[in-house]
Amino acid sequence: MPDFGNTPAPAERADKSPLEQSYGIRFLTDFWQKQYLQEYIRDGGSKIKFVTGRTGSGKTHFLCLMGELAKNEGYKTVSFSAKDIWMHDFRDIYVEILEQCDIMDCLKAASRCVIREMGYDPAELPEGVRFIDYLSGIGSGDPVTRREIRSLLRDLFLGNPQLDNNFALACSMLTGSILGYPVLEEQNKELLLAWLRADRNVKLSQLRALGFYPTKITRYNARNMLRSLAEVIHMGGYSGLFVAIDDVEILISRTSLETVHYTKMKRDDTYESIRQLIDDIDSMHHIFFVYAFDRSLIDNENAGLKSYLALWMRIQNEIVGERFNRFSDMVDLDRLAAQEYTPDIIVAISESLARRRQNTAVEPLDQESARELAERAHTGSVGMAQLILNAMEVTKDE
Repeated sequence: MPDFGNTPAPAERADKSPLEQSYGIRFLTDFWQKQYLQEYIRDGGSKIKFVTGRTGSGKTHFLCLMGELAKNEGYKTVSFSAKDIWMHDFRDIYVEILEQCDIMDCLKAASRCVIREMGYDPAELPEGVRFIDYLSGIGSGDPVTRREIRSLLRDLFLGNPQLDNNFALACSMLTGSILGYPVLEEQNKELLLAWLRADRNVKLSQLRALGFYPTKITRYNARNMLRSLAEVIHMGGYSGLFVAIDDVEILISRTSLETVHYTKMKRDDTYESIRQLIDDIDSMHHIFFVYAFDRSLIDNENAGLKSYLALWMRIQNEIVGERFNRFSDMVDLDRLAAQEYTPDIIVAISESLARRRQNTAVEPLDQESARELAERAHTGSVGMAQLILNAMEVTKDE
């Protein structure tokens, strides 16, 4: 049976953009796009949001849609499932974000800032030619110019108070290697990248030979490294960093089929890690985190979010009004559907899904079926999106 709450298969994903299947949910995503992506995050703020709902409520679809909107707004976007990445050690989360962002791509963007500060247009450099070689070719690679490049690199990275000093030094050296000055041997470049990736095999004594005296990246300083990464991303001309983490309900899963299994200690470590991120988020800039999970993570009193009071006190919505609050940090997609998914919207969603699944010959819903579905959505354990798919399957069989 199809599950609207799961990531679509690659063949399906190529069919249509999430933006083309977003009836109803745009009530929230358009608001987030304007208030957060276009304004608050881009202007230097950071935010954490939590998205929940019953199975099949469209959580994964929502994350895909927000990711596409973020990409269109000039953000570096990262998405992964908590089923694939351990959540109890923030170092692992930082490493995954670093890998998906492609740190060298970020630094290439930052190197163009140096080139512009030197009074040159990066677009004028021939493909594959380093900046220092370009300067030498036009007779401008003199010691004074080289000293100016060093000075600009120092100001750009080491002079930025938002950057961890070790992170800044590593980025300065790697950006110099992109520009061609100061020269950095390939093995030393790989060594610096391995340190940024928190590779446990890196020996700090090897880095000291470069005049670099860092500490290892651990769960305790990984948030500082993430703060620095987001700053480097923004320096390179991006609007910021958007991170979507799905399937967080894996924390309370008891099935042996999952690749990760959380003990109580690891689960509590995860809750504490999220709690620390919430407390640190105001000191970060240009970062938007969205965690998504099934309602079971809230409803489970013994192992869910409520079992870790220090975290639950920070994310619960103390005041719940009659209308859905689009500013809320805890987003209930079932409540949103109850308010926004009118019969007309339900019919429009079914028509969009029918067009998307042409090869399965499913039929869109009529107004009467849509009205019945809107009534049924208030009860049961299945979200609106999955109910629509189930109803369409029944219509096809009839």
